[in-house]
Amino acid sequence: MDRQRISRLAHAHHPIAAPLADDSVARLLERALGGRESGRALDLGCGEGAWLLRALTARPGWRAVGVDVDAAALTRARETATALGVAGRIGLHHRDAREFTDREPFDLVLCVGATHAFDGLLPTLAAARELLAPGGRLLVGEGFWEHQPSRAALDGLGAAAEDFADLATTTDRVLAAGWTPVYGHVSTVREWDDYEFSWTGSLAAWALDHPEHPDAAAVREAADHHRSGWLDGYRGTLGFVTYLLRRD
Repeated sequence: MDRQRISRLAHAHHPIAAPLADDSVARLLERALGGRESGRALDLGCGEGAWLLRALTARPGWRAVGVDVDAAALTRARETATALGVAGRIGLHHRDAREFTDREPFDLVLCVGATHAFDGLLPTLAAARELLAPGGRLLVGEGFWEHQPSRAALDGLGAAAEDFADLATTTDRVLAAGWTPVYGHVSTVREWDDYEFSWTGSLAAWALDHPEHPDAAAVREAADHHRSGWLDGYRGTLGFVTYLLRRD
């Protein structure tokens, strides 16, 4: 089974593809949208459009654009947008986020849990800079090391130690790239555990509900492998920070 379908199944009950609780998402969006009653938002790696659909529901004067390589996720986003009555205010593009351009800049750019699309945080910041209007804001979510990772943590993530830094160093890099954090949220252990149990549990439940499906064994294996990598490896080691940034 391809990784995109695995991800869709895993996020069935946690549409925000990051360790963030609903109240954290609401608070981050409120700060990101600010006092503006109208504007344009762009989500790079939007998946099923959860961030944008929440924004459009909260602010009728806003319009949005989402970009993702997963065609099925974009189809779900369109269906949800239609059900919510906001389909006329959102455009969805099936393409690599690195290739996206637009004639008009955006008042808000989001890339939460999708910086891998640009091969890391700093390239994501550089790409966002080209798409953001003067005075606009960037909401970006990225991993960091809570403490020095063990071999088990690195193996559980399939990562290298240099893939992330600690929170202070990560923030210093953001500042050095010409951005100022004006708000932020560090995901709690409770948010992480809820996210990981939802991720692995949704996969396991699907496999149990579809025992005759040719992909059932692969889905169950993906759930078990991920759960082991988390519980026996990176739990408590990998953190997640969501910055609200403005350009210097």
